[in-house]
Amino acid sequence: MDFSAWFTLALVVVVFIVLLKDIAPPDIAFLGTAALLALFGVITPTEAFAGFSNHGVLTIGALFVVAAGLRATGVLDQIGHYLFGKVEDDSGLFAKLGFVVVPMSAFLNNTPIVAMFLPPTIEWARRNRVSPSRVLLPLSYLAIFGGTCTLIGTSTNLVVDGLMQEQGMVGMGLFEVGALGVPYVAIGYIYLLTLGKRLLPDRKELLEQLDDSRRDYLLEMLVSPECRLVGQTVEQAGLRNLPALFLIEVDREGESIGPVAPDEVLRAGDRLVFTGVVSSIIELEKIPGLVPAVDPTYEVASFAERGRRLCEAVVSQSSPLVGCSIREADFRATYGAAVVAVHRGGSRVEKKVGDIRLRPGDTLLLQTGAHFVRAHRNNPAFYLVSSISGWRPLRRERASLAVLVFLGLIILMSFQIVPTVVAAVSAAVGMVVLGCISSGDARRSIEWQVLITIAAAFALGTALQKTGAASSIANLVVDYTSVWGPLAALAAFYIVVSVFTELITNNAAAVLLFPIGL
Repeated sequence: MDFSAWFTLALVVVVFIVLLKDIAPPDIAFLGTAALLALFGVITPTEAFAGFSNHGVLTIGALFVVAAGLRATGVLDQIGHYLFGKVEDDSGLFAKLGFVVVPMSAFLNNTPIVAMFLPPTIEWARRNRVSPSRVLLPLSYLAIFGGTCTLIGTSTNLVVDGLMQEQGMVGMGLFEVGALGVPYVAIGYIYLLTLGKRLLPDRKELLEQLDDSRRDYLLEMLVSPECRLVGQTVEQAGLRNLPALFLIEVDREGESIGPVAPDEVLRAGDRLVFTGVVSSIIELEKIPGLVPAVDPTYEVASFAERGRRLCEAVVSQSSPLVGCSIREADFRATYGAAVVAVHRGGSRVEKKVGDIRLRPGDTLLLQTGAHFVRAHRNNPAFYLVSSISGWRPLRRERASLAVLVFLGLIILMSFQIVPTVVAAVSAAVGMVVLGCISSGDARRSIEWQVLITIAAAFALGTALQKTGAASSIANLVVDYTSVWGPLAALAAFYIVVSVFTELITNNAAAVLLFPIGL
C-alpha cells in the first residue's frame, strides 16, 4: 500500500477514536474527514461530497417527511392508541408491540417509530409497576427486526442499495431482503419472549424515579355532540387504560358519577374529570370532540386548531389571578388562552377545574395561540411561562390522504414502477402539497445530522476503494481464512461488520465496509 492508502486507514482510526471519546459529533467527524481527503488529494472534491447526491441518502430524507406526515395527521397515534388497549403484563406488551411495531418499521424509519411508542411504553410500565428496563430494549429491537424485512425498512438497506447501483449492479427489490429478514424476525421475536426476557434487568429504581418526577394535573373535559366517544362505554373508549391518566368522575347534568364503572356509557354533554401527567393529557387532547370544559367558546374544528400550542404558566404572588376562580378569571378574554388543567404541588385539588381558586405557585396547563409565550414571558402575573414541546394539533381531516399517499408509495416501490428515490420524494412532496404536514414541519422532521453523517461517510468508503486499502484488507481476510473456504471468509467479514457497528453508526459502517465486501 502507498502513502494515500495508509493515510486513509489512519483517518479511519482517528474517526473511530473521535467517536469513541465523543470528541465531536458524527456528522462533523465524517465531514471533516471528507474535507481532509480532498485537501490532500486522496480523492477529488466531487468524490468527497458525492454522497450528498446518493439515491439512498435522498430516499432516507424523503421517508423522514413521509413518517412525519403520518404522525401529524394522527395515523400513527391512532395505531398506538389501540395497541395498549388491555395489556396487563410484559409478555402481552411484547406480543402487541411485535404485532404493530415490526410491520410499521418494515416500511418506516425506525427512529420515528421508537420515538412514537416510547412515551406510552414508559407510562404503561409506570401504571403496571413494571420496570422500564424490561420493556424499552425490546421496543428498540422489535423496530430493528422490522427494518430487515424490506428495502426501505432501515436506512442502511437504502445506503447499500445506492452503493450497489453506483457500481453498476441491479438495485434490490422492495421485498427482496425479506427472504432473510422474515425468518430473522421470527427467531429474534421468539428469543425476546423466552431467553431474552429472562436476561432483561429489573431496575426498580427507574420506576421510583418515574414516580418521583411525575406532576399530576387535574383536568375537566367536555364530550361534545360530535365526539366519537358518544355512545361508547368507558372501557370501549379506552379511557380506563390511558397511561398515567385516571378518570375520577363523570359529571352528568349536575350529578356526579364516581367511581366510574367500565361499562358506564358516555353521553354528549358529559364532563369527564381526570388526573394525570402532561404526556397523557396530550394524548387526550388528540381525541376529536373532547374539549376543555372550562372554556365554552372552545373551537373544535381542525383548521382552527392549527395555530394552537400547549403552554405551562406558574401563577405569581402578585398575579391578579390569585383568589379568583378560573371561570371568574375569564382567560379567553384576558389572555387569549384556554385553561386545560391545573396542578397544585403537594396536594390534589378536589374541586372542579372551573371552581378552583388560584393560589401563588399553581401551574396552569393552557392551550394558547402561537405567540403566547413571547407575549407573556415577562408578564408579572406569572413566575414562568414555557411551551410544551412535542405537541402540535393533529390534521385529522387529512388522515385519509396521508394513508393514500403512503399506500401509493408502497405500490410504486413494490412493482418498481419508478425508481425508489423518485417514489419516496414524490410521497414526501405529496404529504406537503395535500396539507398532511406543513412545509416548515416537513423540513424540521428531517434528521439532518443523520443525513450529513451518512453522506460524508461515503468519502471514506471511496478513499478505501480508490487507494487499494479495501482490497488489501479483503486479501488479508481471504488469506487468513482460505484454509476453511469462502464461507469462513464471509463469516469473518460479517464479524468485522458487527464489531464496526458497535463503534460507529451502522450506516457509516456499511459505507466503509462496502468496498471491502465488494
